[in-house]
Amino acid sequence: MAQGFAQWGNDLYTGRKSYDIVGRRRLWYTISAILVAISAVLLIKPGLNPGIEFRGGSEFVVSNVESLDQQLAIDTVQGVAPGESPKVTTVGGKSLRIQTAELSNADVEEVQGALAEAFDVPKEQVTTSFIGPSWGADISRKAITGILVFLLFVTIVMTIYFRNWRMAVAALVALFHDLIITAGVYAGVGWEVTPATVIGFLTILGYSIYDTVVVFDKVRENTADTLDQTRFTYAEKANLAVNQTLVRSINTSVVALLPVASILFVGAFVLGAGTLRDIALALFVGMLIGTFSSIFLATPVEVTLREREPAIREHTRKVLAAREQRGAADGEDTEALATATVHSAGQLRPGAHQGVAAQPKRRR
Repeated sequence: MAQGFAQWGNDLYTGRKSYDIVGRRRLWYTISAILVAISAVLLIKPGLNPGIEFRGGSEFVVSNVESLDQQLAIDTVQGVAPGESPKVTTVGGKSLRIQTAELSNADVEEVQGALAEAFDVPKEQVTTSFIGPSWGADISRKAITGILVFLLFVTIVMTIYFRNWRMAVAALVALFHDLIITAGVYAGVGWEVTPATVIGFLTILGYSIYDTVVVFDKVRENTADTLDQTRFTYAEKANLAVNQTLVRSINTSVVALLPVASILFVGAFVLGAGTLRDIALALFVGMLIGTFSSIFLATPVEVTLREREPAIREHTRKVLAAREQRGAADGEDTEALATATVHSAGQLRPGAHQGVAAQPKRRR
């Protein structure tokens, strides 16, 4: 099986096998638009569930309890503050965390004593803390600032590196796509958004842009001589680049998702709610959707933007017209492109300097 996968990857790289990813971009645009629309609806209703770090409030942690009865904790809190709707989660295997809206000092003392009595633990094992809304607002502001600075930095660096603002725009489209869908999944699941969640969001931005840059680097390499030949269009050469990096994207994603999935399982089902669970969900969804966007969205968007250029549009028209005149079959073109790819991938022309890849013959 491993040999078959390796052969499949080799066929993709040489062009003997190819998937028309760029040519079917309307399908990927439709899928992405549907996913973004569903996520937007989820972000409106039910919406994100901000944790106590963002909304402020009082928190109680009952440690070393013999019973993890969450309903008992809810009833105990409501016995002191009837109007409250406390959120109770299990922390580890022997602790409960109870979060409420802001309570007065007297109510905090009373709830602390009531929880100690209800769970039959010393009062010292019921810790209390208060987080003000101003602290939560400061965290939110810094998170938004961090994301905006990251996006601005990415735009500048990619524009300079690729010397093409269209690739930067396509990468930003993919980033926003990943962020919105990840946030929508979080809203749909209903888990609290904590500082760990924000860290997860920032991490997936880095992962997504890394995968996209790798693909774009191959696109730039393949399309450098597009206007110097009339055998293949810009879209066809870009599609070859996506196919050549497909196996690498799959391998990287699988290697990254397996440990994250394990952390998510442990955090959600073994240890209960906590930092592990919060960050793992954001990472898992973000990496998964980031792999999709780097393959099926970023390059098709870049090609769509490039095809608006007069020079690329005119070149595409010439290629298609010449192809009609030659009456060349699609299979013949694919074989020619595969041969050119093999040469450009590593064969050397006679007399070429060692380590410098030979360029395919230009055919007009």
